[in-house]
Amino acid sequence: MSISGLHVTMVAALFGWLVSFGWRRVPALVLRLPAQKAGLLAACLAAFGYALLAGFAVPAQRTLYMLLVAAAAMLSGRIVAPSRTLALALLVVLLVDPWAVLAAGFWLSFGAVAALLYVGSAQIGEAQGWRARVRSWGIVQWVATLASLPILLLIFQQFSLVSPLANALAIPVISFVVTPLALLGAVVPWWPILGLAHQVMDWLMVFLDWCATWPVWQVPAPPLWLVVTAGIGVAVCLLPRGVPGRWLGVYLMLPVLFWPMEKPPEGEAWISVLDVGQGLATVIRTHEHTLIYDPGPLYSAESDAGQRVVVPYLRFLGIDKVDMLMVTHRDSDHSGGTASVRAALSVGEVRSSVAGLEGARCVAGQRWVWDGVAFEVLHPAAEAYSGDMKSNHLSCVLRVEAGGRRMLLTSDIEAPDEAELLKRYPDTLQADVLLMPHHGSKTSSTPAFLQAVGASEAVIPVGYRSRFGHPKAEVVARHEAIGSRIWRTDRDGAVQVFLGERGVAMAAWRQERRRYWFGQ
Repeated sequence: MSISGLHVTMVAALFGWLVSFGWRRVPALVLRLPAQKAGLLAACLAAFGYALLAGFAVPAQRTLYMLLVAAAAMLSGRIVAPSRTLALALLVVLLVDPWAVLAAGFWLSFGAVAALLYVGSAQIGEAQGWRARVRSWGIVQWVATLASLPILLLIFQQFSLVSPLANALAIPVISFVVTPLALLGAVVPWWPILGLAHQVMDWLMVFLDWCATWPVWQVPAPPLWLVVTAGIGVAVCLLPRGVPGRWLGVYLMLPVLFWPMEKPPEGEAWISVLDVGQGLATVIRTHEHTLIYDPGPLYSAESDAGQRVVVPYLRFLGIDKVDMLMVTHRDSDHSGGTASVRAALSVGEVRSSVAGLEGARCVAGQRWVWDGVAFEVLHPAAEAYSGDMKSNHLSCVLRVEAGGRRMLLTSDIEAPDEAELLKRYPDTLQADVLLMPHHGSKTSSTPAFLQAVGASEAVIPVGYRSRFGHPKAEVVARHEAIGSRIWRTDRDGAVQVFLGERGVAMAAWRQERRRYWFGQ
């Protein structure tokens, strides 16, 4: 839910009218300053105060700056076109906060207002009667919905099919009932006022909860040129009635609505070790299946990597269903995002070594094949669950094999677990890619284990300036001594591994999408 800039305007209008109304009844004040200008100044101050109260987000800033520009024009005696007012407000927002362009609210708020001005410029006269006003309100909802479609698909890869219905009720109820009652309750210390506001909001949330059960339109993140094409299509669709060829705009919008998902070919595995700070989150994809190997760390009581990184990444790819979630052990830097992933995505099967977590245990010897890609759990053994062991020793170790190429994912195993793996699989631990055990801790990556694996590529999931000092220099030196090329999520961003008959290919997000501040 986002707070509309309409509330800023409403509060400003209310205070402006009250001051103007009272100002006219004091002749001495009118002689010094016209009531209209006094009302404008009061409206500006009220808008500024309410924008601060609302958190001074981009939509509130946009409304405030538009009001200030419009008020300045009226006070100066000049007539300023609405489009120029919007452009001046845009300039002020960017001067105050140049980084506002990185916020989704910036594009949604300015885009919606620009679209409304674009459509309103072609209308003549004002709506008369309640039917005409209802129709006008419907047009506003239609324009705002259509204009936001390309932006929502670009930023969130989702579009709510029921949002016009939700907005049609929620906006007037919150704007004209809940907000005025809340403001009145802040001034008048009588509890039934706030109680009524709460009750109305409670009834509204029942309706919105029902709306939230409706499906959303989800697509993979479309390229920018396709979003621009869809924006042109929106502009064409919103041309005035009577302009021939408006329907052609629909064809310009269709590609962004049906942009296909990029999938690994049959027999290949694409593995992404995500940059989640000090922790681990990995996504493994085959042609028709997806596996999450650890959902990442818990950052705070309100935030975790599942919510902030894993789910947005899967939506970026166009994935809303996970076939298996493997939580390797209970440490919060590996399991902290579990609840968020399960709440946001459809999860088919859960495997873990975490006691009490719904799902099956991961046990050495479990094997399955997806789309020509073989998966095998190598650790822990079934008898390991009977003892009171440190959680790291129960880490689920997974081997992925595609086209004769292998990657070994080791989570947080330590030296005793590596020795056990060497004993259990003396001749079959070889892998092309190794997810470095325990983030490069000195408790892991023993020389014998590294020699047995013999990986040419080693990936370290580690946080920037890790407070644990990971990875340890001596551990990195061991990997380099056997010829492994080192990849680090703190330096390279998300590391992508491609396994298949064509061999092993590696890619780093920050190398492929280098920003100017990364240097050379």
